[in-house]
Parts: sequence; C-alpha cells; structure tokens
Amino acid sequence: MNAVPPKLSQSKATLWLAGVILGGAAMAAGVLVFFFNPATHHFYPVCQFHRLTGLNCPGCGMTRALYALLHGHFADALRDNALLVLALAAAAFRSAWFGWNKLRQRPNGIFFPAKLLWPLLILAIIFTVLRNLPAFSFLSP
Repeated sequence: MNAVPPKLSQSKATLWLAGVILGGAAMAAGVLVFFFNPATHHFYPVCQFHRLTGLNCPGCGMTRALYALLHGHFADALRDNALLVLALAAAAFRSAWFGWNKLRQRPNGIFFPAKLLWPLLILAIIFTVLRNLPAFSFLSP
C-alpha cells in the first residue's frame, strides 16, 4: 500500500509573519551596511576562501558592492561585484513582474524555479574563474 502523505498547508498568518521577519532582517542588514562602510569598519566577516587561497570567490566584494549601491554609486558597485548587481536587478525585475501579475489577478507560479539552479551555478563558476584571470582583473574587487 502506497499511502500518500497529507499535504501540509501554511496559514496566511504564518506566511505574513515569515515575510515580516525576513523583511525586517533585510532592512536591518541594509541599515547596518549603509551606515558602516565595509572598507573602513572591520567587524564584517572575512572571506575564508580568499584568506586561504588568495583567489576571489563569487561573493568577494558583495558587501562593498551593496554599500556602493545603497549610496547610489552604481559604477563602484559593478566594480566590486558585478554578479551581485546583476542578481539584484534580476530579482527586482522578477518581483515587479510578480506584483504586476498579482494586480491583474493572474497566476504567478514559482518565484524561483528549480530549473534555474544549474545555469546560475554555472554562471557563478564562470564568473569566479574569469575574475581570477589577469585579463579580467576588472571583475575583481
């Protein structure tokens, strides 16, 4: 006998609470980065991959890029971590598309489909390799 387990349903209150907590944490992190420059304040975590190997991982420079974006310095943010800037732009576009569909009462589907995981992983690996090559040093923070 193959009994199908019952589907777990989430109440709207639980989803709202999770959204408020995540939104509050993101705002708190944004305020922290806005007021404390990662280049001059040294309480931010250090990239262990960079410390051990001397190479830049795909996340190296993300905090500085976020600081630059929050202060309106788009070119500096691209210099620090272009992958973050492009990912934030894609997430903003996707969020706007979701909001537009919600207003028009159309179905949205999944915000982040699983079929995007492999292409994004390959993109991150390519970005990591390129930013560590001398010819693409402009991608390094």
